[in-house]
Amino acid sequence: MTEPLISVEDLHKVFRQGFFMRRVVAVKRVSFEVRRGDIFGFLGPNGAGKTTTIKILTGLIRPTSGRARLFGHDVPSPRALQRVGFLPENPYVYPYLTPVEFVELCGRLSGLSARAARSRARTVLDQVGILYAADRQVRKLSKGMLQRTGLAAALVADPELLILDEPMSGLDPVGRKEVRDLILHERSQGRTIFFSTHILTDVETLCDQVTILRRGEVVVSGRLDDLLKREVRRTDITLAEAPPALLDRLRADGYTVRALGQSDGGIEAVVVEVEGAAHVPRVLRAALDASAIIAEVVPRHETLEDLFVREAIDATRGLPSGPPTPEPEARAS
Repeated sequence: MTEPLISVEDLHKVFRQGFFMRRVVAVKRVSFEVRRGDIFGFLGPNGAGKTTTIKILTGLIRPTSGRARLFGHDVPSPRALQRVGFLPENPYVYPYLTPVEFVELCGRLSGLSARAARSRARTVLDQVGILYAADRQVRKLSKGMLQRTGLAAALVADPELLILDEPMSGLDPVGRKEVRDLILHERSQGRTIFFSTHILTDVETLCDQVTILRRGEVVVSGRLDDLLKREVRRTDITLAEAPPALLDRLRADGYTVRALGQSDGGIEAVVVEVEGAAHVPRVLRAALDASAIIAEVVPRHETLEDLFVREAIDATRGLPSGPPTPEPEARAS
C-alpha cells in the first residue's frame, strides 16, 4: 500500500486564553490518514477543532505534541507545501487587486513563471466560473465571488493535494453544485481533496472517507461505505384518500402516522412509518383493502446526517458547555 498523502498521528494542540493564560485543549489525540486519489471529508460542529487541525497541516501553527506529515514530510515543510493548494475558510484577497491579478500573484508565489502564472490565472478563473469578473476590483465582488477567487488561487499552481476549508461558504445552490462538480473533476485528474464543511449532503455525495471531530477528539473515522448502515431502517408509505378507520387501525397496531396536508374534507395525505421490511406488505395490503391510494413507498437508509447527529451532537448533550477541559499544567504547550 502506498504511503498516505496526509498522515496525522496523536495530534494535540493547547492554546492559552484569557488574562490568566488558562490552557485550553483545541485538538486532542487526533489521528487519521488520507490516501492518494481520495476525497476526504473533515467534519464536526463549530469549535470541534477542524480549522486548528488544518492550520497545523498547512504550517500556520505548530502542534503542542504529536505528528503531522504531508507527502511523507513532517510539517511545516516547504517542499511538501509546494504540492498543496489551500483555500482558507475566509480567504483574504487584497481589495484593490482584480481576481486575475490576485491569482497571478499566488501563482508567482508558488513558483510559476510570469507567463505561466498569467495563463493559468485565466484558466482557473474560468474553471471556477468567475472569468467574467476577472478584471473587476475585488472590493466590488460578492462573498460568493470572493470564495471562487480563493478557490482559483488554490488551483493555480496545479497542486497534487487540495485542502479546502468550507469551500461552499457563501455560495448559492448553483455555485455549490459547480464546486461539487469541480471537486469531482479534480479527483478525476488525479488530485486528492481534503475538505471540511457543514453541508453533510455534499460530503455524502462526494467523499470516500470521513473523520468526525467532537470537542477536539475523533469520534468517527473510516470509509463512508463502512460507516453507514446500508440496510433499510424504515419504510415511509404515503397514502392518499385513506379512510379514518384505516388510520385508526394502523395507529392501534403501533405504526406512526403523520399528516402531510389537510383540505376542507379532512386529511389529504398521510405518511405511515413502518419499521422492518416484513411489515411493509401488511400495511400495503391493509391500504388496498381500504381503497386508499398508495402514492409512494420510500425505503429509508441511515444517512451521514443521522451518523453526525448521533455521534457529534446527541453525544454531547448532558456534557458541560463551553471550551474543552483545561489541560493539566504538566503538559508543555
